[in-house]
Amino acid sequence: MTKTKWAVDPTHSSVEFSIKHMMFTNVRGAFNSFDATIVADPTDLTSADITFSVDLASIDTRNADRDNHLRSADFFDVENKPSMTFTSTNISRKSDNEYDVTGDLSLNGVTKSQNFLVTFEGSGKDPWGNEKAGFSVEGTINRSDFGLTWNAALETGGVLVGDKVKVSLQIQAAKAE
Repeated sequence: MTKTKWAVDPTHSSVEFSIKHMMFTNVRGAFNSFDATIVADPTDLTSADITFSVDLASIDTRNADRDNHLRSADFFDVENKPSMTFTSTNISRKSDNEYDVTGDLSLNGVTKSQNFLVTFEGSGKDPWGNEKAGFSVEGTINRSDFGLTWNAALETGGVLVGDKVKVSLQIQAAKAE
C-alpha cells in the first residue's frame, strides 16, 4: 500500500482508560467523542503522520457525579481546556505489526513527550467496498505530569486516585477518498 489519508470510524472505535481507586481497585471509563487524522501506509507506520484529539467533556465512567467532578477545575477544567491532543513525532517498528509511537501529548495546558505501543491489526474491504484498517493502542500516562494532581488522603494510608492512567484505544479507520 501507499501512504494515504485515513479517518477514524467512531462507531467502530473506542478510547478507554483505567485508574486505581483507593489503591486497590480499578475504575474504567471512556471518552465518547474523539477524532484523528492518519496519513499512512497501514502496513508500515514508520513514516505515518498521526494527530489525535479527544473531547474531554465526553468522559463517561458510568457515574454522572464522578464525570461532572472530572470535568471540573479539580481535574480537566473542560470549560477552559476542552481537549487532549496527540501528534506523532517518531515511529519505530518493533515487529511485523507492532510499533513504538512517540509524540507530543497536550493535556491541561501541558505538553509532554509520550510513548504508545500501536499494533496494526489488519485491513480489508467492508461489504460496501470501503477500505478499512484496524489498530490497537496501549500506553500509560502519569496524570501528575500534566498537572492533574487533585487527590484525597485515605484514613488507612494512601490516596483516593492513582497517578498512573492506563490508556487503551481500538481504532478502525476508513481510507479517505
